[in-house]
Amino acid sequence: MKKLLKLIISIVGCEIIGVAATPFTLSAIPTWYSRLNKPSFSPPNWIFGPVWTVLYLTMGISLYFVWRKKPNKKIRIALLYFLMQLTFNFIWSILFFGFRSPILGIIDIVVLWVAILLTIIKFYKIEKISAWLLVPYLFWVSFATVLNFSILILNH
Repeated sequence: MKKLLKLIISIVGCEIIGVAATPFTLSAIPTWYSRLNKPSFSPPNWIFGPVWTVLYLTMGISLYFVWRKKPNKKIRIALLYFLMQLTFNFIWSILFFGFRSPILGIIDIVVLWVAILLTIIKFYKIEKISAWLLVPYLFWVSFATVLNFSILILNH
């Protein structure tokens, strides 16, 4: 029962971070974001919600596989890295959409990308499946970084 509770907390916690960032995003899409010049490879707006929902799910499962292990210093450090990247993930929406700042967004997303990579490395040493579950997230953030940078260039 304790493991099931950790799984639920892990998944719901990650999804809540995504939901908490949504107001910043939704309020800016029909106004500011819709008027920006975007690159030709920019996906339609509707795709972001489903993609992020799945990514937060896999992030939560990844977190669970590490969190369920017997606590020790290595696991605590790995979990701190996970929380760090999750924090930068949340802050990106505030910076890019809330502050309407592609430049602050690119700074944050580069730090986020590094934090995800470091989390993957830390998780790999504890539970390989946890690391692999974060790889699609790293790929999506890589794409989002290129998109953010392109928007910055096209609108400067």
